[in-house]
Amino acid sequence: MDLESGIWCTGLGHKNERINAVIKKQIATIMHAGFCYSNIVLEEAAQAILSVTGLNDGEVVFLSSGSEAVEISRQITKTISGKKTTLVLHDAYLGSYSSLAERTENWHVFDWEQCKTCDKKDNCSVHCEKFRTLPDEISEFIFEPGSSSGFVRFPPKTMIQNLVDVVRKKNGVVVIDEITTGVGRTGKWFGFQHYDIQPDVIALGKGLGNGYPVSATVLTSAVAKELYKTNFNYLQSHQNDPLGAAIAKEVVRQMQDDNIVKDVAQKGKKFLDLLQSLVDDEVVLEVRGRGLLFAVDLASEEVGNEIYDELIRQGFIVCNRKSLFRIDPPLTITEAEFDASISAFKAIKDSIKRQNLK
Repeated sequence: MDLESGIWCTGLGHKNERINAVIKKQIATIMHAGFCYSNIVLEEAAQAILSVTGLNDGEVVFLSSGSEAVEISRQITKTISGKKTTLVLHDAYLGSYSSLAERTENWHVFDWEQCKTCDKKDNCSVHCEKFRTLPDEISEFIFEPGSSSGFVRFPPKTMIQNLVDVVRKKNGVVVIDEITTGVGRTGKWFGFQHYDIQPDVIALGKGLGNGYPVSATVLTSAVAKELYKTNFNYLQSHQNDPLGAAIAKEVVRQMQDDNIVKDVAQKGKKFLDLLQSLVDDEVVLEVRGRGLLFAVDLASEEVGNEIYDELIRQGFIVCNRKSLFRIDPPLTITEAEFDASISAFKAIKDSIKRQNLK
């Protein structure tokens, strides 16, 4: 049982019959057209994505990876703003490109570690010193709403709202990195919807292709209009492929047909309670979650490895991050399937505790 969804990707499960049928149909028609040419499936897929993002009059470009979707977003915002500095939270992972990972020149990293324990975190003030030090030359704020480099942390809502307000007052652009939190993962269509903010650009990936490498960058009509005034170009061989677009369209359609986002919200609350029942302050220290995105903090890396190895032996895959497990099962997982994983986890944990008493 893959409780990691193929590293976030297979949100609708492995061997999905509807997705596989669309792939077979599309490869028998046209897989690749080149970035110069449109296709009806591209138009339909773009409209499907725009309808669920709420940016109905916006525009979409289809790409191959989440890293690329974030990279082009950053290039676009710098082009239209004429500024250079990117604002990002200190624990955000934006992609594998060096342009995103090596945050040296032209980056402002906002360290919100102290904000987690601030007594005003639920009513964060824009007059806080941390906001007054933000530079004027902010091109964009790239917000990853909940993954935190895979460690699953949820920044305070009012803190994010204040950051968005400050950036907008400085004529910067708000980019939401929904590679891991989008497409229903958090119990809403997108992670930013938990923060009551409106994006200018949205980067999508992973779950959008249910295992197939397709991503998308979504622009509001205002951003697209400004971009068309420039000489911006971004061209690569697998830009706007009909095959990837057909898959993305079917993912959105299946989620709508099966009411999956609502189902995730309901199951997420039950599954979070089950995981929190494992907390004993000895082996399992803390559990965090939103929708079907969970983190389990463990007592040590040694304990984590022991539990992980035994879970693998029993047929359960989780993401092992040393003293933390990330659990992000397919959105289609049943309660019985999740119960089985919890039962196995609890039995392993209790066995470790008995060994420690000897």
